[in-house]
Amino acid sequence: MTRGLAAVTGATGFLGTVLVRALAQEGRRIRILARREPLHPLWRGLDIEVVLGDLADPGALARLARGADVLIHTAGATKARDLDAFMAVNRDGSRRAAESAQAAGARLLLVSSLAAREPRLSAYAASKRAGEEAAMSVMATEQLTIVRPPAIYGPGDREILPLFVAASRGAPLPLLGPAEGRIAMAHVEDVAKAVAALTKGPSGVFALGGARPEGYSWREIAQAAAKATGTVCRPVQCPAWVAPLAGAAADLSARLSGRPGVFSGGKANELRHPDWSVAPSETPPGLTSPRHDLDSGFSDTVEWARAAGLI
Repeated sequence: MTRGLAAVTGATGFLGTVLVRALAQEGRRIRILARREPLHPLWRGLDIEVVLGDLADPGALARLARGADVLIHTAGATKARDLDAFMAVNRDGSRRAAESAQAAGARLLLVSSLAAREPRLSAYAASKRAGEEAAMSVMATEQLTIVRPPAIYGPGDREILPLFVAASRGAPLPLLGPAEGRIAMAHVEDVAKAVAALTKGPSGVFALGGARPEGYSWREIAQAAAKATGTVCRPVQCPAWVAPLAGAAADLSARLSGRPGVFSGGKANELRHPDWSVAPSETPPGLTSPRHDLDSGFSDTVEWARAAGLI
């Protein structure tokens, strides 16, 4: 049975590509915003309507939202040169998406980040919280759902590759986060299915916790990476000053090269934060249990990376 039309921003991104397939599996008609006609192996056989444009194009956003039951806003920046650049995408883009959804009479499902809980840690976290607040200022409460995924990984994620490359070589795995820290992680397929289900879910602000919402220790993450690559785990707990120093070096390199990376001083602050767990009170009701725990999810990711010649 065909359900209503879902409009998606960020459809060609890491989460977005998997989300489009999850929406199709739920019987949704799909319309996406893209700068060019996209091709993706996951979309083979899917009937996808494409609106050419970007978040800075009000006309394209209006065409995207027209006739949609829900606009799912996943587009965002994970790296930028400074706070203003983050805000231009993550705050202002969310506001424009909300305005388009509101004008079209559609619900807005804003995919934010667990980092929005701690906006003082980084420019990224501040911009994600600001994006939530911008959407709230536009949309009626009952027409807005905000979902905060934790760290997302899975096939196609190149940000986590250095962990698996180091593990596959038997290299020591530096633990930059605190020994007592907890971090929830979720496989991209589980996040996509949860977001697709929430298109008919309740309004409010919710978090996703993956298979273990209480989170993993950094040592457990290193051990799972070694297991997935078939090597012996060699974790090294770093002193507290290492992550800030590495972040400062990354910031300096970004300023000199003009090419910001995902790792930065702000990201170092996020890594050092002790609690990225998800409490039961934060999770949306009625979702099915995630398919992937960390072991199966990391194995899935390593299999993709090896097939792609990246490990």
